Amino acid sequence: MNYYAIQVKTRSENKYIKLLKSHHPDINLPVYFPQRRLDIRKQGKVKQSLSAIFPGYLFIEADNDEEVTKYRWEFRRTEGFCRFLKSNQEITPLSDHDLETVMHFLKNNGPVAGISRVYFNENARIVVAEGPLMGLEGKIVKVDRRKGRAKIKLDLYNDSFTVDLAFEVIESLGAQNRR
Repeated sequence: MNYYAIQVKTRSENKYIKLLKSHHPDINLPVYFPQRRLDIRKQGKVKQSLSAIFPGYLFIEADNDEEVTKYRWEFRRTEGFCRFLKSNQEITPLSDHDLETVMHFLKNNGPVAGISRVYFNENARIVVAEGPLMGLEGKIVKVDRRKGRAKIKLDLYNDSFTVDLAFEVIESLGAQNRR
């Protein structure tokens, strides 16, 4: 199975998927839009928010290049489309590091990355017990314990951006063993 990336208008990813499905019901390729759930505290009130992990990018699953090429004009004609990646002339499946990064969120966490469970070791370093941050410890740029967020650096097609993912702190292993 191959995965292909398309760039669409940022913050219109869901709209693009709905338009694609309604205008072109013959396209039966799965289209993925990985999102993350965060608690946003504003004026003392906490609201859950969903936002994109890869803003402006959708991922198409197909067996081969011919399947994507067959529907390339339908994808391009749908409102909000920007381009295929690598380019519109050279539609290339994700590979190597790009594929690993995307698959981490598509297969391990489902369509929405929830809250990771973490603890801090004796050196005050974050240790992920479970959740979407698992396996991304080396990409953590900043940890905000008060907000319960870890800022991670992601790379996709030579583009780098940071994303906040939520976590909740569980007691450290040392504290549990002292009981």
